[in-house]
Amino acid sequence: MVTDSIPKSRLLQAEYQKSDVTRGLQVPPDDRLLKAARSIEEALATEEAAVVREACVAFLAEAAEYYGVSVPQVRVLRARPIRARDSGGGTELFGDYHFEQKLIRVWMRTAIQKRVTSFGTFFATLCHEFCHHLDRDRFGFSETPHTRGFFERTAALYHHARATPAKRLVWAPSGRGRWRIDWARTNLGE
Repeated sequence: MVTDSIPKSRLLQAEYQKSDVTRGLQVPPDDRLLKAARSIEEALATEEAAVVREACVAFLAEAAEYYGVSVPQVRVLRARPIRARDSGGGTELFGDYHFEQKLIRVWMRTAIQKRVTSFGTFFATLCHEFCHHLDRDRFGFSETPHTRGFFERTAALYHHARATPAKRLVWAPSGRGRWRIDWARTNLGE
């Protein structure tokens, strides 16, 4: 994961910096999100988009209630789209968030083989998109840049809801004001 570049506008620079230093995210003291996350995992096993959507709605409602924000809409779509590049190759779109509509879209199948994605990947995407929603509804950011703080808030939500140990993310400069997660050092627990 690589952070976005620092914006040129002073206002957006201030928001970027605020997002970057907002590293933690308070999580519920109980297991309400864990139960809701497990329901998503069970729903994915059915391979039915409507069942998965229903479980996602329940998770997002629990999370929104805890964080005191509106409940975003969610669409669970089938195979991920591929964004082709002129230079060849491409990237798969795992999910996105539409600001004005407060709409999260997540794809539950891989682009090429059309297989149901792993729960970890699907759930990480849902948490990522919900954190964009939090950035707007809770923190009041006009944009929701991918900063170190954003990725750390997403990780806190993901690990809490899965009851997995959170790792301290180790960051390395990536040039032009950007940062990337140094996975080797992160996984070593440095």
